[in-house]
Amino acid sequence: MGLLLFGGLALLAWSFLIEPGRVTVKETVILIPGWPQAFNNSRIVLISDLHVGSPHIDLEKLREIVSTINGLQPDLILIAGDFVIQDVLGGDFIEPEPIAAELKNLRARHGVYAVLGNHDWWYDGERVMRALNNNGIKVLENEVAQIERDGQSIWIAGLADLWTRKQLVTTTLSKIPGPATVIALTHNPDLFPKLPADVALTLAGHTHGGQVNLPFFGRRVVPSEFGERYAVGHVQENGHHLFVTQGIGTSIIPVRFRVPPEISVLKISAG
Repeated sequence: MGLLLFGGLALLAWSFLIEPGRVTVKETVILIPGWPQAFNNSRIVLISDLHVGSPHIDLEKLREIVSTINGLQPDLILIAGDFVIQDVLGGDFIEPEPIAAELKNLRARHGVYAVLGNHDWWYDGERVMRALNNNGIKVLENEVAQIERDGQSIWIAGLADLWTRKQLVTTTLSKIPGPATVIALTHNPDLFPKLPADVALTLAGHTHGGQVNLPFFGRRVVPSEFGERYAVGHVQENGHHLFVTQGIGTSIIPVRFRVPPEISVLKISAG
C-alpha cells in the first residue's frame, strides 16, 4: 500500500511539477512530392500554444525557448497561435506586449510568421495581432506570404481560427498565383479535411496532444471533433500532409503526462 501511494504521488509530481516545464525538441522528416528543389531539406520550426502565463511558462522561460529555437538555425519559424492564457490554475496573466517583445528576438532565414488562436481572440485578438506585428512577427489572418529562394517559391497561407473566426479558405488561397507550393498555417487542425488538394502541407496546434496520454487508454481529452485522429504529429490522408505540434503551455489544468512541451523541427524535402 505504501509503495502504491508513493508511486501515485511520484506520478502526480511528475505530471504537475516536472513534465510541463520540460521543453523538448523533436525533429520530423516529411517528404512531399513536388516540393521545390531550392527548399530541399528546409528546417521549419513550428511552435504553438505558448500560453505564456501558465505555470512553468513565464517570460524567463519564453526567453529560454527563443534561445533554443535560434540555436536550431531554422530556415523558417511558424507559430500556430494561442500566445496568451486566462484560464489555467496557478497561472498569472501576462499581456501580449511583453510576450511579443521576447518573440521579437527569434531569428530565421526566411522570417517568422504566425496565426492567432482561440485564446488570443477570447482575450483581444486585435491587440495580440498588433503586438506581434509591431515586433516583426507577421500575423497572417486569412492572408498569404511568399518566400523565394533561387528563383523558386513557397507560399504560407495563414487561415483564421476555426472556433472564433471566419475561415476564408477560397479567398485566401486565390491570392496565390498557381500552380504553387502552399503551406497552410492554422491554429485548429480540424480545418485540415476542408482544405483543397493543392495545399501541400497543413501545420497546426491547439490540441496540446491531449496534455495527458495514458497507457492503454490514450489521449482522453482532445479538443477536436475528430477525437485522436488529428491529436498530434504527422498525419497523411489521401496524399495530403498535416503536422500537429503538441504545444508548449497548458490550458485549464496545468498537467502533462507523456506529452511534454515541444518545439517541432520539420525537415522537409521532395518525396
